Amino acid sequence: MSSIADYFPYQSYRNNQKEMLETVAKTAREGGILMIDAPTGSGKSSVIAPLLAEANGKKIFVAVRTISQLQIFIRELELIRQKKKKDLKFVYLIGKGNMCPLGGYGDVYRRCEGVKAFSTALMQERADRGSMVPAKDKMIQEQIRKQDRDHPMICPYFINSRVFVQGEDGGRRMIPSPEMRTKTERAQKGVVMPADLHDFAGNICPYDLMLSAARGADVVILNYHHLFNDDIREQLYVTLQCEPADVMMLLDEAHNLGDVVQSIQSIRLSENDIESASHELASIRGKVRGADAVRHVLPRIAEFMNGLKRSNEVEDWFDPAIFNRLLIKGSLYPKLDDILDDLLSIKETLREASIQKAEYRETAIERLCEFLFRIYRSSSDPAYLTVYVKDGESVTLEVRNIDPAGRLQELVSMHAATVLISGTLAPVESYRRYYFGEMPVATLSLPNAFPKENRLVLASRDITTAFSRRQNKENTDAIVTSILSFAKLPGNVAIYFPSYQLQSQYAKLCDGKIRTKQVFIEPRETEEANAALKEFVTLPARRKSGIMFAVCGGKWSEGLDYRGDQLTAAMVVGLPLAPFTQVRRMVNSYFRRKFGAEGEFIAYTLPAMNKAMQALGRVLRTETDRGVLLLGEERFLDPEIFAGLPPWMRAEMKECDADTLPAILAKWK
Repeated sequence: MSSIADYFPYQSYRNNQKEMLETVAKTAREGGILMIDAPTGSGKSSVIAPLLAEANGKKIFVAVRTISQLQIFIRELELIRQKKKKDLKFVYLIGKGNMCPLGGYGDVYRRCEGVKAFSTALMQERADRGSMVPAKDKMIQEQIRKQDRDHPMICPYFINSRVFVQGEDGGRRMIPSPEMRTKTERAQKGVVMPADLHDFAGNICPYDLMLSAARGADVVILNYHHLFNDDIREQLYVTLQCEPADVMMLLDEAHNLGDVVQSIQSIRLSENDIESASHELASIRGKVRGADAVRHVLPRIAEFMNGLKRSNEVEDWFDPAIFNRLLIKGSLYPKLDDILDDLLSIKETLREASIQKAEYRETAIERLCEFLFRIYRSSSDPAYLTVYVKDGESVTLEVRNIDPAGRLQELVSMHAATVLISGTLAPVESYRRYYFGEMPVATLSLPNAFPKENRLVLASRDITTAFSRRQNKENTDAIVTSILSFAKLPGNVAIYFPSYQLQSQYAKLCDGKIRTKQVFIEPRETEEANAALKEFVTLPARRKSGIMFAVCGGKWSEGLDYRGDQLTAAMVVGLPLAPFTQVRRMVNSYFRRKFGAEGEFIAYTLPAMNKAMQALGRVLRTETDRGVLLLGEERFLDPEIFAGLPPWMRAEMKECDADTLPAILAKWK
């Protein structure tokens, strides 16, 4: 029988780490759900050790959000393999969009499905003529050379990964090629980093290679969508020939799960989608049952959208009952269910036709069908909200999932055990209620493992970005004064804001007043942001320093490790609450009905606090880092919000204002 020590690759435990690992082992052994709030430095990645110790033949799926988090677990597992278990097998799966080398337009998953089906049919046809090694078949290779690269029908990488053999019964089987088998084994037993995967795979499909390796692996690291997208997850389990009941899940960065599930479960419909759907239906008019009838419904949706353009609201709820009545009125359909029945049939016809033409995009009819299905669902499920969004003269309709609990509860109930970990899952009891309601869930909160003397935690009592005081000159001046005082700290510093608008406003107000540091303002474009960030983090090595004006929840605030002197201080100006629209009022009302008085805190305040904590969390990444953390917002001192901060932060926090801040910071230097 295995123990944690059989898989723990370090000589000693960090503070509170052993307790965390033993709690994980208990959950893995007995089944159930465990949520862990463990600040940076707690050794969270080592929770893989007790899961391995208690696996007993079960697979372990580690779900991550970013490549950097994936690499952390790769390093942890490789260390276990080197020091403890030489025969440990692990691989990873990231999105096909990052792994597929084929190219072409459209959805990568559809393209993969289509080219594999066509390639398989072609290979079998040639095998009937005695060509048992497709990669050496001259006719297949000639077709590959001639195909349209933007609309491929054949995948050479898949062709290279398969051969045929004669079965004992005289039949013929398609099996992995010798090169595929060799590389699969190497991928299981060695380390292939994501940046090297394409070179390693060579002329074999990287995704197919890692998927093949995952069948025999003890641990599979994968991105969120592999687990939370129902279609992808179900296909994955079929391919890996495993049942959810034989899988233990480790969900990293668990504070993001709500947003991920809500995004996957929501759908939008634009005016362009309606126009495209009309063209698609016209192309099959008279050929597919229901095409004409559905086409006559589309102008009613367009009419509904045009009516919303007269609204003064940028975002608001629309009544699905009125929408449904408008669709049915004057049509051939007595109810929405009947429209959906025809749409499902039309959808499959169009999808098959698209694949045959090597057009692997989502059809507008598919989107319309999914949208109407969600509209239908929203009438009986209050977790789905019907919303319209205006952008200039255009209107988009959306069925928005506002409560991820149902999907999360369904998913974890299918699996043997689930462990959720995050450095910002405080207060963990609020997240427990948000995700799992009344389900039995174990929770664990760890204190900050880093030395107290290495950090200074402050909260301003005289500044706010609350809407009622945004035009108050005294408040604005105090914010600017606080930023300028903070900018005098040595090294690289960051100032985070609730929005790009506020970021821009205060960057302009501080312009020309910061002379000792190079100023960086977070761009909206990813490429520009990455280039600017790369320059920012290299400043200390050149004996320079900078100040970044960034956005909470933006490109410079989450999932990044500013190690050492790359970032020595961070200030969050304001509480990054979502705009308080009519839709937000409805969401808050939903959660108040569900959770009572705590509902609005869970739905509205908690995500804002997490954005602030994530931003501040960029500073102290190792136990030797030193830094200043400043919450520049008086609302963090309100009892309800203050009580939701991590215990270590509440214990160490010192209040300040624009007048006292310079002296406090001077002592820190």
